[in-house]
Amino acid sequence: MRYTQNDYEKTVEEIKALSHEKYKDFHRGLVPGITNVYGVTVPNLRLIAKQIAKADYNGFLSVAQDNSYEEIMVQGMVIGLCKCDVETRQKLIKAFVPKIKNWAVCDVFCTGLKAVKKEPRKFRDFLNEYLNSDEEFFIRFGVVMLMSYYTGDEYIENTLQVLNKIKHSGYYVQMAVAWALSVCFIKQRDKALALFLDNNLDDFTFNKTLQKCRESYRVTADDKQLLIQLKRKKCN
Repeated sequence: MRYTQNDYEKTVEEIKALSHEKYKDFHRGLVPGITNVYGVTVPNLRLIAKQIAKADYNGFLSVAQDNSYEEIMVQGMVIGLCKCDVETRQKLIKAFVPKIKNWAVCDVFCTGLKAVKKEPRKFRDFLNEYLNSDEEFFIRFGVVMLMSYYTGDEYIENTLQVLNKIKHSGYYVQMAVAWALSVCFIKQRDKALALFLDNNLDDFTFNKTLQKCRESYRVTADDKQLLIQLKRKKCN
């Protein structure tokens, strides 16, 4: 059954019905700069997205609007959940990424693209456009995708090399690179440590990387002491 504009209006009403004022206030503090937010939790949005993805994802995406944070979030979730071939999903991703204006939409979108695990090679080259971009959230999208799907043995060296080369002053890029490198350290300790000892990272990103590693319960006490010694003193 074709998803219509009327169906979309009902979906928006469903989203509104799930809103909570306290969660809205909390989320506004958590995600700086977001506007038009109802205050609906990610699990509830995902339930809505699953229903849409099973029914008619194309129809939904053809009428979907960007009037609220939650509407954009659901679009990203549907793209991750729908059943389609690689080329179709890449087209949907390409259309969606410009809508990413904050870290939350970016990161939830990336973690929902689990179809990448089935054919990682076909998606890896696709990510280069974003990793080589000048746009802050384009780059963050590429970095979080590397962190989420490309830290295994086959890709770790390339992932570390790419992260080491990223040069962008945007806070959400720098924090994404630090986060990704900390995950690399947890999963591929020796290879990541070699990079930590000899890298081209700016001081802020490097020190944030070390901090995130030390905050992880999966990093040993001995390694945490080692990482403290690597901190660049000239950077606060």
